[in-house]
Amino acid sequence: MIKGIEIRDAHFPGRAPIDAYGNGGFRFADMSHRGSILCLPSGIHGWEPKTPPILTVADLSLVLEQAADIEILLVGTGTELRRLPQELRDELRKHRISSDPMSTGAAVRTYNVLLAEDRAVAAALIAVD
Repeated sequence: MIKGIEIRDAHFPGRAPIDAYGNGGFRFADMSHRGSILCLPSGIHGWEPKTPPILTVADLSLVLEQAADIEILLVGTGTELRRLPQELRDELRKHRISSDPMSTGAAVRTYNVLLAEDRAVAAALIAVD
């Protein structure tokens, strides 16, 4: 039986440095993705926070599911640095994840360095224009 187009969640099953960002998306592993992304031990996932740049515990549920393999979470909050809500910081601490919010550009650069050093790093990156 012929099926129609199957739409799946955006997911790259591997760790890869971010080659470029801007124009509302990211380039990595010879691919591009429009929108925000989560860079996790399980791979790079398309991500849509509910009210960016303000993030909630629910926005980072996939990060918390993989907390055993994450020591540092870099949070790219767009073009400006935004503080993470206290509830979110507390939840990350409970899972022994150190969070570091910064602009998306700074988060991309820092993520690439820590990834090259084979650190237990993850990143939540809000897309910028």
